[in-house]
Amino acid sequence: MSHHVHIDAPPGTPLRDRLFELGVEFPCGGALLCGSCRVRVVAGDVPVTAEMREALTQGEIEAGWRLGCFAHANGPVTIEVEQWTAPVLTGEEALRAEPRDGFGIAIDLGTTTLAAQLVDLTSGEVIATETALNPQARHGADLMSRIGFDRAQPGVLRELIREALGGMAARLAVNGPVREVLICGNTAMHHFFCGLKVEALAEAPFRTPYLGPNVFRAADLGWAPDIAGSVTFLPNIGGFVGSDILAGLIACGLVRQTGLTAFADLGTNGEVAVGSSHGIVCASTAAGPAFEAGRIAMGMRAGSGAIDRVEWRDGALHCGVIGGTAPRGICGSGLVDAAAALAEGGLVLPTGRMTKGVKEIALAGGVALAQSDIRELQLAKGAIAAGVLLLRERLGQEKPATFHLAGAFGNYVRADSAKRIGLLPQDSEVVAEGNAALRGTRLLLLRPSAREALMAGTLARTEHVELGGEAAFQDAFAACMRLAPLAWDDLAAL
Repeated sequence: MSHHVHIDAPPGTPLRDRLFELGVEFPCGGALLCGSCRVRVVAGDVPVTAEMREALTQGEIEAGWRLGCFAHANGPVTIEVEQWTAPVLTGEEALRAEPRDGFGIAIDLGTTTLAAQLVDLTSGEVIATETALNPQARHGADLMSRIGFDRAQPGVLRELIREALGGMAARLAVNGPVREVLICGNTAMHHFFCGLKVEALAEAPFRTPYLGPNVFRAADLGWAPDIAGSVTFLPNIGGFVGSDILAGLIACGLVRQTGLTAFADLGTNGEVAVGSSHGIVCASTAAGPAFEAGRIAMGMRAGSGAIDRVEWRDGALHCGVIGGTAPRGICGSGLVDAAAALAEGGLVLPTGRMTKGVKEIALAGGVALAQSDIRELQLAKGAIAAGVLLLRERLGQEKPATFHLAGAFGNYVRADSAKRIGLLPQDSEVVAEGNAALRGTRLLLLRPSAREALMAGTLARTEHVELGGEAAFQDAFAACMRLAPLAWDDLAAL
């Protein structure tokens, strides 16, 4: 739903931060790669820049459209903003606790979203939950954009995330003093929060020397005095595979499985793992933000107005829209559905090319899917599919019977559509795990005496694999870009 927002601003004021608070996203961090941060000026003066002329048509400019990332106001302005609310996965299922007095906080520091839970350490009950968007997103939706920003302006992302998490923790602490905080996140989030150098994460082979846990006093972070205990950022596995995946593997119990099992967290950063009690191999794949509708022409988060379901039925496309409102974009699960439906209807070939010479296909209510959107999805799903096939090959010929999908995208994507386009193998049962990272972090918070053994045991059995530089990965990646069903045995034929 769109509405008008009045912003009082002195002449020359950049509008970026204010627009971010109002729900405007900056997927490319101002790198002029997407044009997705468009807003419309209803009243007031926001000058047109050279960057805007490059990204917008003359008709759009005349209609009042501007790029939010380059917008400066010459005084008070009224902006048309299309906000939406995006549910952030938390999960409050009961977990066994090792009783002790007081409260603790478990935090999942995601690339896109933040989730924090106040936990009664005696009962294990979740008392309160806080969720928010990661404020770093105004400097880029993907990790590499933020790493580049951090290298150019060190410390900015650190202070943004520490302040955001400190505020969330303070609001939770009104329920009672907090004796301990545990945080999980991918390796880049770990480095940003902890104030560590990110140069090693900027280029292959992405081997950072800072994999271990980091412990802080809440007072040293400038957090509220009600947070009396330590703040611990959990250890990473390797490369971009961070403590969020460690916590997810613990939550799903991969080290307890007797048979081979697959795991993936398909958020902004795509991580995959295959393993059992005999050992786990894991990798981060350069999936990009397509699963969260980043770099998709009409992409948006899964909120009101997002097309989240597309079916091919009776020779036509049928779309479902979150909130039952007029469609104004498409989210990640809708994108996968759309690709599967278009392939089923013969409107898109297995190569990803649209038929009949068209460059875009209308879905509903003015929302269309472009040829470039299909290509972005192919790149993302090709990286994931190639990664899981190669990891499975390293562990032998057994086929994983179960595929655990974690994260928001994994919770909402329809398995049939994902299998239809070859994102997931056909011959596995798909289990949606919700926010496995937060659940695993809460589990570790509730079991202090077993915590180190749980983490050390999982880390000792887990091998990080850098797939990107291997020729086998490049070949498999190219083959897995096809929009066609995939089986675990397909790697031999690729």
